[in-house]
Amino acid sequence: MSTNQRGPGRPVNSRPGATRVGRNDAGAPVAPGVPHSAGAAAHGDAAAGGAISRAWPALRRALAVAGHYIVRALQGSQRVIMRRWRTSLQLRTVLTTLVIASIAVIGVGGYLAGQISNGLFKERLSQAQLESARGASQVQEGFSSASLSDQPMVSKYVKDELKLLDSGADDNRKYLMVKIPKQDSTLAVSSVDSGGLTSAIIPDALRQAVQADKAGQYWQSIELPTGISGMHPAVVVGSQVELLNTRYELYMIYDLNSAQLTLNYIQSVLWLAGAILLVLIGAIAWYVTRMVVKPVSQAAAVSEKLAAGRLEERMPVVGEDEMARLATSFNRMATSLQDQINALAALSEMQQRFVSDVSHELRTPLTTVRMAAEVLFDAREDFDPVNKRSSELLFHQVERFELLLADLLEISRFDAGVADLDVESLDIFSVIHSVIDAATPVAEANRSELSVVTRLRNHKCIVEMDSRRIDRILRNLVLNALEHSEGRPVKIFVSADESAVAVAVRDYGIGMSPAALEHVFDRFWRADPARARTTGGSGLGLSIATEDARLHGGWLEAWGVPGEGACFRLTLPRKRGGELVHSPVPLPPDGGAAAAASNLNTGPIMTNTGSFGVVGALGTINPAAVGAAGSGAAATGAFPGGDSSRAES
Repeated sequence: MSTNQRGPGRPVNSRPGATRVGRNDAGAPVAPGVPHSAGAAAHGDAAAGGAISRAWPALRRALAVAGHYIVRALQGSQRVIMRRWRTSLQLRTVLTTLVIASIAVIGVGGYLAGQISNGLFKERLSQAQLESARGASQVQEGFSSASLSDQPMVSKYVKDELKLLDSGADDNRKYLMVKIPKQDSTLAVSSVDSGGLTSAIIPDALRQAVQADKAGQYWQSIELPTGISGMHPAVVVGSQVELLNTRYELYMIYDLNSAQLTLNYIQSVLWLAGAILLVLIGAIAWYVTRMVVKPVSQAAAVSEKLAAGRLEERMPVVGEDEMARLATSFNRMATSLQDQINALAALSEMQQRFVSDVSHELRTPLTTVRMAAEVLFDAREDFDPVNKRSSELLFHQVERFELLLADLLEISRFDAGVADLDVESLDIFSVIHSVIDAATPVAEANRSELSVVTRLRNHKCIVEMDSRRIDRILRNLVLNALEHSEGRPVKIFVSADESAVAVAVRDYGIGMSPAALEHVFDRFWRADPARARTTGGSGLGLSIATEDARLHGGWLEAWGVPGEGACFRLTLPRKRGGELVHSPVPLPPDGGAAAAASNLNTGPIMTNTGSFGVVGALGTINPAAVGAAGSGAAATGAFPGGDSSRAES
């Protein structure tokens, strides 16, 4: 049986501190709470308080600045670490391995340290119990045979008898014998000890257990005070002995500091071995993952170079393992892709050269044929009806063939990469008015109303552009819209901001299906090849318009819904070389079907706020429209703000 125990090495219990003593101005000690030199102290406190109050704002500012820089440094470090964590497979693998290994090492190390500690303590406790039982029996035998008559003889006898406990024992054992209280005896000693021990180091619970049991032996862990190194872990074993009808508590105290030092050494060796093991595991994980990740990184780098057009790049092949086979297969794939790309490039170049050569070669005979067709066309009034119709067809078809040939030459220039811009700063509205003037006969023939809607003040917007190419783009879009409008209005929406300008051509005719939108910018593609057309193109107009927009660094996008009409939006940077991130005009600019239905029979008007100006039909300012819009009138020009995303075309 044992009392409540404390393991070796337990922290020392707190003890009440000593009373602190101050001194007055004369140097005499004064107990706490006694005032001394009140005036001088108050003066000193006031001076110190004033200095602190003056220095505090500067200190607070310095702390705030230091805190700001520390927070920024920590945030920057966190961003770097998180970015490195996301982008490095090797780092994630190594750190994950180290975390798992650390948990394993700490768990195993803690378990081993606990088992070793318990083993050492139990072994030392068992040894102490055996030695204490043997020593107590030896002392009791001597006490039982003693015959003493006076107090001095009793004290001398007890000391001599207890000294026998030191013989044959190690230096770590001490003893203490204390008389059990409430006994009347004239031949008793109060206490006998070795090494200056007192009963204060014996826990009360242990003393009560020993006093209550004559034959039992009890033990408890304690902290043994030493004069040099503070506290040592120890175990005390107690039992009762009797001398001349007086019962005593006999305690034997065993210093376990040597065992604690041994345990500390074993634990330090274990943790050092664990740290070395973690370093080795991290190095092994880093080396193994590097062997796997390095070829993958090389493959990614070579892939990026191949994507950039450096088709001669290859991965290095080292060894004959799986990574070497991966590099070999990758290089074989790259070689195959290079051969195919070169073959396609050669074929494309040959096709481009063929188109260019044929286009140039056809110009001379076409000129001759056109001259003959013009002669026949001018003399058609003298022909019979059949020949007159034939001369007219010949003239118009030669004219269309000449337009097709011009488009083919333009496409060949784009394919050859020799197309260039003749950039100048111009007002985009001057180009729009020119396009509207040229499209007026077609609008009148189709009975369609052509108008411009803008939110720009003074109807002016300067853009760095090639006016010839922008005119060609807008002319193509407007003529296509008039041709497919089926007599409904065609609106040109214009808006701009600091970095971009957008022109959207919106019709409310037959519209386009999703399948048509996928191919609308393809060469020689028609939405309905069988449909009769009063005005016909070569099928290359939108393809050339797309290339013209790309030369400017702009976008050309399309929207359409069958039965609701279509819209083409051109977005350009206002400065040459500018990068587009949004379009000032949404697609569609009027919100789609609902707005289209409400605007079909509405003439050009102006919002009552005056922030949206509307250019009248056929490109002229309509002053009457300004007064036509009351406070509750619907505003044709009030289209929503810019579109923050662009649809790829």
